[in-house]
Amino acid sequence: MGMLIKLGINVFALMVVEYLVPGFSFDTIWAAVVTAVVIGIVNMFIKPVLQIVALPISIVTLGISAFLINVALLWGIAYFVPGFEITSFTTAIIASIVMAVVSWFLHRLAKD
Repeated sequence: MGMLIKLGINVFALMVVEYLVPGFSFDTIWAAVVTAVVIGIVNMFIKPVLQIVALPISIVTLGISAFLINVALLWGIAYFVPGFEITSFTTAIIASIVMAVVSWFLHRLAKD
């Protein structure tokens, strides 16, 4: 049951980001659901490996490379998921920041 709540929160966070960030769009609500699932899978399997590989660079850049890995993964997901589009790398940067803040807030709200 907890996984469905997290998925719902992530879908809602993606829809909020779509509303707030121009150039970040979904064709249908199902594209948002698929994107949330893919983001969860990527964050579980691919992101940790990339962060371990980039750990030396992340230490030197004080975490900026870890943030850029997040942005690149989001942009890559938009490339592979049909119905999900990010128009530019700048849009991906802004969307990543907004999505992190909105997702953090919603998860904190759901916890209480």
